[in-house]
Amino acid sequence: MFHVGGARSALFNWALAEQSGGRFVLRIEDTDAARNRPEWTEGIISALAWIGIHEESPLFEGPYFQSAYAEQHKEAVAKLAADGRAYYCTCTREDVKARTGSEHQGYDGFCRDRGLTEGAVRFRTPDEGVTVVEDLVRGTVEFPNNAMEDFVIARGDGSPLFVLANVVDDVEMRISHVVRAEEHLSNTPKQQLLWEALGLTPPVWAHVPVIVNEKRQKLSKRRDKVALESYRDEGYLPEAMVNYLMLLGWGTGEDREIMPWSEMVPRFRLEDVNPSSAFFDEKKLRAFNGEYIRALPLAEFVARCEPWLEPGWDRETFARIAELAQTRISVLSEIRDNVDFLFLDEPVFDQASWDKAMKTSAAEILSGYLTRLETVAMDPDSLKTALEEVGAEYGLKLGKAQAPVRVAITGRTVGLPLFESIEALGRERSA
Repeated sequence: MFHVGGARSALFNWALAEQSGGRFVLRIEDTDAARNRPEWTEGIISALAWIGIHEESPLFEGPYFQSAYAEQHKEAVAKLAADGRAYYCTCTREDVKARTGSEHQGYDGFCRDRGLTEGAVRFRTPDEGVTVVEDLVRGTVEFPNNAMEDFVIARGDGSPLFVLANVVDDVEMRISHVVRAEEHLSNTPKQQLLWEALGLTPPVWAHVPVIVNEKRQKLSKRRDKVALESYRDEGYLPEAMVNYLMLLGWGTGEDREIMPWSEMVPRFRLEDVNPSSAFFDEKKLRAFNGEYIRALPLAEFVARCEPWLEPGWDRETFARIAELAQTRISVLSEIRDNVDFLFLDEPVFDQASWDKAMKTSAAEILSGYLTRLETVAMDPDSLKTALEEVGAEYGLKLGKAQAPVRVAITGRTVGLPLFESIEALGRERSA
């Protein structure tokens, strides 16, 4: 499933590509067979398309696959070894622990000058000085070189590790800007050293803030609702999701937050992204979505609701009531519970709603209103007046009188306006 954090990073990249006339490059890092399946790649492409990042766009390149660049990875390893910037190593973790007496100490450089010709390949990090990373979001970040061990760039079987493959792929694909999550910042000094060792200028770095939940914990797929597809399937509008994700760590610089993509792109600057963690507030996203739903033209709202309507439900009846529902739902999946009574032979029975509404005088209210339904004009005002009269006979105001009628009609204590619902249902079915 596609993480909302990945979606936010993708949108930042897409905005940058659009405003600069560049390209958005999708690369599938598929060298880990256990984490690579064709359907997962299709899922990524589908999720990106839902938020407006389309393969058909001239801004889109890919998908490229890391496995296709295996020869370039090997060539880079060979070059670094030949230039003395990398060396072969046969040490195991146990060997290092035995020499240093600590299981926490990094690699001690034992094989640096042994002249081996086989084993894993380690990059020779500088012993002194600092590696300075200029980051558009975080400013100047310094990493002491003596705190970096000689890290492995290729396994004993010749296969590259992520840190090396990632750099080589960026070189091959002419990457100018790397915009990614802040947890990759720790990889950056190693990658920058590799770029420089290969005689190349590193890309522009921008590490965007981590997304956290209400407890300020990093969003986790094991604990939190993080899959973009789950929000899509629940009935969030893509334009609302895009608007909300763009504001996770970045602001428009204006009082308003509801803003279409076309207006956000020219305002977007990576330098304006806040490095502090960004809170994913589902309640706020839901409010955003409600705003976008209410702004839809009625015909488009009807069309967007289609996936949540049952095949046998009359679409003309739904179209007549849709405007009332449009102002009352926050996600499209809620449409079903608001209108199902119009199409079912019997309303849904909800015990909690029944217990709440069917109290003293409920039977009398229902009986009295049923009698009036035989002759009352079937328009909202007349239906309302009739119920007010019935309620008055038992000393009840309209709010109390309509509770049992609403549950009898719709099966629930909340929903569309009651009298418009009765009008749509008709005299015979309401009775």
